[in-house]
Amino acid sequence: MNSYVFTSESVTEGHPDKICDQISDAILDALLSQDPLSRVACETVVNTGLCLITGEVTSTAKVDFIKLVRNVIDDIGYKGARAGGFDSNSCAVLVALDQQSPDIAQGVNEAEDHSGDPLDKVGAGDQGIMFGYACNETPELMPLPISLAHRLSRQLAKVRHEGTLEYLLPDGKTQVSVLYENKRPKAIETILISTQHTAEVKGKSDEESIRNQIIEDLWENVVLPATSDLSLRPNRDTTKFLVNPTGKFVVGGPQGDAGLTGRKIIVDTYGGYARHGGGAFSGKDPTKVDRSAAYAARFVAKCLVAADLADKAEVQLSYAIGVAKPVSILVETFGTGKKSDNELQALVIKHFDLRPGAIIKQFNLRELPRIREGNFYRKTAAYGHFGRQDLDLPWENVKEKVATLTE
Repeated sequence: MNSYVFTSESVTEGHPDKICDQISDAILDALLSQDPLSRVACETVVNTGLCLITGEVTSTAKVDFIKLVRNVIDDIGYKGARAGGFDSNSCAVLVALDQQSPDIAQGVNEAEDHSGDPLDKVGAGDQGIMFGYACNETPELMPLPISLAHRLSRQLAKVRHEGTLEYLLPDGKTQVSVLYENKRPKAIETILISTQHTAEVKGKSDEESIRNQIIEDLWENVVLPATSDLSLRPNRDTTKFLVNPTGKFVVGGPQGDAGLTGRKIIVDTYGGYARHGGGAFSGKDPTKVDRSAAYAARFVAKCLVAADLADKAEVQLSYAIGVAKPVSILVETFGTGKKSDNELQALVIKHFDLRPGAIIKQFNLRELPRIREGNFYRKTAAYGHFGRQDLDLPWENVKEKVATLTE
């Protein structure tokens, strides 16, 4: 029997890196809402009492960046006496945004390989490789470890926002280890939750009492609700449950660690279960194939699995800057395909248009920020970009496309 343990992690929206991702994507949403043709590559840095936004923006939109940044930080929960050295009202916000390089703009505006087709004229905003993945381990066709880690992170944030556990503060991380036998999930072996909290918890101030209280509260209010609808659930007797392993977690957020946009790319995707091309998503407009082509690759992989053409599918795309058509397309099903990988690759080439302009049009990536009232990309910036059943994401809606593959 082939047995192994695979582990994935997630973080809450109060993690310093995730603060940055949300700010960068909130800026992207605001710019695209006013000017859908905005070119945006926005990076954010946070530290104790400081938020810096930098990068390149070309847009006709008029945005109050400082007000926008403060609103995002406030929504996450860093405000007032409980802010912990990073208060939305008092932190310094520095803006250092330049225009997009004309050399890059030229290649995006007029693709080298266009033939008159409008969708052929949009060149890729950069070179790079992107991976998409899907598997039938969960209803959303995602690997179980990252799916569970995101469930726990979302529930941890939920009980904090609702005030169920009033001592919780915004920063937090989760990690789930799943035991596999014969390549299928068999048991949830370990759950780890690290969550920021106040110095006093329910009248307790000594470290051991605080930790024991948090352990009991998180099991009842986070672990059980987050997994109650699953067929494979954690068991208090057999699942190892670790909480704040250092003993306490009072100093957190940007006061504890600096944050940067794009440092949680594995959390954003498949939890390490599939390969990653290295490009981050947040703060990038749809001409950046790091983002749009990664969404397309997930869409293709999910279609193949949803159509029962494979139990697992990984799709690699590669692009050249200023060139519309992908340089290469690769399909790998790890021996689970109902057809050969070469046949599935031919099917993908026939049925999917993977030029950047076509991806942008199919998923409506320029207009959705306005349609969703300025809050589209920001919602993807915490708890993953894929397998989201709480969000209506166009690259997750595969039913119509699957029908064409199974005709």
